[in-house]
Amino acid sequence: MLPQLPLSQASIRLVWTRLSPALTATRSVSFAALITFAATALAADEFAFVTNQNSSDLSVIDLEARSEVARIAVPGEPAGIALHPTTGAIFTVSAGSKEINKFDLHTGVRLARVRLDGGPIGIAVGHAGKAVYVSDWYNARIWVLDAGDLSLRQTLTTGSAPAGLVVAADGSWLASADRDSDQVSIFDLPAGTLRHRTDAGVRPFGISTGPEGRIYTADVGSNSVTVVDPNDGAVLGTVPVGERPYGVAFANGLGFVTNQYADTVSAFDLQNLQVMATIDVGEYPEGIDTTADDGSIIVANWFSNTISVIDPQTLTVTAEIETGDGPRAFGKFIASGFGEAKQ
Repeated sequence: MLPQLPLSQASIRLVWTRLSPALTATRSVSFAALITFAATALAADEFAFVTNQNSSDLSVIDLEARSEVARIAVPGEPAGIALHPTTGAIFTVSAGSKEINKFDLHTGVRLARVRLDGGPIGIAVGHAGKAVYVSDWYNARIWVLDAGDLSLRQTLTTGSAPAGLVVAADGSWLASADRDSDQVSIFDLPAGTLRHRTDAGVRPFGISTGPEGRIYTADVGSNSVTVVDPNDGAVLGTVPVGERPYGVAFANGLGFVTNQYADTVSAFDLQNLQVMATIDVGEYPEGIDTTADDGSIIVANWFSNTISVIDPQTLTVTAEIETGDGPRAFGKFIASGFGEAKQ
């Protein structure tokens, strides 16, 4: 198991891994050049921050090096996660301890923590990084927290058993997948007033917004993805996918949905909503996210203790990378900046 390294050690090890072939060839390198290379390499890389529920920690995985470079302790069996790269914050949900933790994205240092009385599960960050939204599985509500100190600002009423949350790219709305009500609740932001309640498939769990601004739910009970217009609440279509879909991400004009029971990812066309391919991944795939350049789809495999890297052009798995025990990564979990000095 990778030790829980302080950031400085993790950064040094990452840079040394990148530099060692060049050092072997040249036999020498200046300290200034090493520092310059370190800053450039770390700033350019994207990292997957993967919550590991069974080992109660967060794997930090360099997606270019394709290896885990650090492990951050997160007590209480974390599963949900949200990032806000602009403010440099990571937010996690620990289902076991009912805690929300805030970490510095650059250093991995914990900045705030709060325990919520209920069943916290899904999490999303507001467009400006000032508010954090957490779904309460047991009490049909969403907590609205201050992103700075995690103090409670407001609560919003949802349908039964809200799970995944998503905020519009422009910050104009928030949507929840209300699993036991078979619906989506859509709220105007920042006011938090209800805009629509819309039928989804059977037991929607994960929820995402696509590149065209539509809402997509992963319906675990009907093995489908439901497409919803957030403006008028209309259902625009459904996609039949694999058994027990969990989360949805997007790249290359396609949607990608993890199928827990099938150990696969379904890739479907966003225009005609037809499945284009079914991709074998690790065991019990759950969380799914996309790199900033849409060059890779990253899938967390809960039972395999790995992430799968999918090329959205060839629709093939290009790498399997080890994580901690029980990776879930329920939410948005890819960002650059780990190890990068704050400006």
